[in-house]
Amino acid sequence: MTIHYTNPFADPPSARDAVRAFRGRLASGVTLWTAVGERKPVGLTVSSLMVANGTPPRVLALVDPLADFTDALLVSRRAAVTILDNAQVRLAGVFAGTDPAPGGPFRQAEFTPTDWGPVPEAAGTWAGVGLESSMEVGWSLLVTCIVQHLATSESGEPLLHYRGGYPRLA
Repeated sequence: MTIHYTNPFADPPSARDAVRAFRGRLASGVTLWTAVGERKPVGLTVSSLMVANGTPPRVLALVDPLADFTDALLVSRRAAVTILDNAQVRLAGVFAGTDPAPGGPFRQAEFTPTDWGPVPEAAGTWAGVGLESSMEVGWSLLVTCIVQHLATSESGEPLLHYRGGYPRLA
């Protein structure tokens, strides 16, 4: 295994896609989506999402259609969505596939099982969601999920994703 000190997936500046550069300039909160697959829990960091208030409230997200997490979500139709904070930057990198995860991603922190998927024990704010619908949008899968459970906390600073990194709020 090789450990990279830069993002191994980053294109050189001359080859970067203008739409990705535009999206990268939108600061986004980082969430960890987890579900239980056929054999084991799986997870994915997601920063392309929004919350729609209403009855019932919904979370809409763009997820990688090729990710193991997406397969598990489509089968189980449930997921846990954790809002990560600055203390969980390493966990974000592990589930994004950019940081090493000896023993697997779920060995990098303590997790609590829930009806929707594992939630980091250090999580202050998370939601249990049920999949309502999915559709292809560009190179992503748009999932619309109904919020079935909420846990909120005032602790921690939110982890932000901006231009490929995790800057801290001033």
